[in-house]
Amino acid sequence: MLSLVTTGLTLFHPLSLKPQNLKLLSCYTDSSTPSIARKLIKDSKLCRVFSRKIQIVDYASLVQTLSQRRLPEVAYEIFIQTKLDNLLPNYRTLCALMLCFAENGFVLRARMIWDEMLNSSFVPDLLVISKLVFAYEKVGCFDEVVKIIKDVDQRYSKLLPVVYSLGISCFGENGQFELMEGIIEELDLRGMLLDSVTANAIVRYYSSSGNLEKMEKAYGRLRKFGVVIEEEEIRAVLLAYLKQRKFYRLREFLSDVGLCRRNLGNLLWNSVLLSYAADFKMKSLQREFIGMLDAGFSPDLTTFNIRALAFSRMALFWDLHLTLEHMRRLNIVPDLVTFGCVVDAYMDRRLARNLEFVYNRMNLDDSPVVLTDPLVFEVLGKGDFHLSSEAVLEFSPREKWTYRKLIGVYLKKKLRRDQIFWNY
Repeated sequence: MLSLVTTGLTLFHPLSLKPQNLKLLSCYTDSSTPSIARKLIKDSKLCRVFSRKIQIVDYASLVQTLSQRRLPEVAYEIFIQTKLDNLLPNYRTLCALMLCFAENGFVLRARMIWDEMLNSSFVPDLLVISKLVFAYEKVGCFDEVVKIIKDVDQRYSKLLPVVYSLGISCFGENGQFELMEGIIEELDLRGMLLDSVTANAIVRYYSSSGNLEKMEKAYGRLRKFGVVIEEEEIRAVLLAYLKQRKFYRLREFLSDVGLCRRNLGNLLWNSVLLSYAADFKMKSLQREFIGMLDAGFSPDLTTFNIRALAFSRMALFWDLHLTLEHMRRLNIVPDLVTFGCVVDAYMDRRLARNLEFVYNRMNLDDSPVVLTDPLVFEVLGKGDFHLSSEAVLEFSPREKWTYRKLIGVYLKKKLRRDQIFWNY
């Protein structure tokens, strides 16, 4: 049985008690205590005045409170008792009951209320439908969402475009791609167009699943209907290509989108550079960098760090120094990734003594920070100094760290590791 404590809860007219605390809900476990629902109906003015006449009542606020307190059984008992007393809940109350049952996993009862609304004069509005879809999504009842779409299709076709969008979002966010594709097929058969937000979302859903073929098909759908792909979806597509190292297809996609879209900053150009850096195609990397400058784009920190990472891994010290000098001229402050490129390049070639040559031209007393686009790490990963520094910062977050201190700790660790090796 339920143990209910609801001090401070007040009911309001209609179907309300006189303003007072709901002490009725306490001691519900006592079998000798009369039903809560019966007491509520008995104390209602409407029930006493219209005992034999059907009257429409509103107790949505009570149902919402019961739903928040996870008491759908009490809400159901009140619903049944009002029916027995010839009191019919109004539209607001039916919606509140339906959502109460759906949110608490009572799917059959929620469906019963939904069917009752459909067979009455009430027409469900989009806000209620969206809340109901979200409630079913939370409990994983996707079949009920399909039923809602079919019911709306049969009775309220004007609501169908928005309900289709709700269904696509629900299924796509939860990886139910077969159900989502069923809606898309229905749209094609009916010749209906999706709004740009939903059409972009479909691209994002397939990108997150790693299905490149369906992702590209969804992007082709955008182009066919003249919908512009947005930044969030572009990032999702780029991430999908980068994770599977499909660099040629990535460059084709970027060329199709257009590298000169100013509203995206350097995202597109940086992605092209990243695709070449990942394969260490240094001539192509340099050619695209010059093309970026010629197109009127100013390189940012991510642009320089992509180049620095490639130069560091290839031990191209002169190009690395030129990159740092270019950053100084543009007043771009290096971050932890930039310092990591320098330290790793010299340490990998056992040139730690020459690090001071670079130190003198960098501000070692700045606080460590990572400002590089995370897409870079999906392909090039993080260097040894970067990973080591992140571990140190996480272990001692309260200490005031600088790049100088981090480099000192890293060099001591490397020295200790070499000493242990030679002792064996």
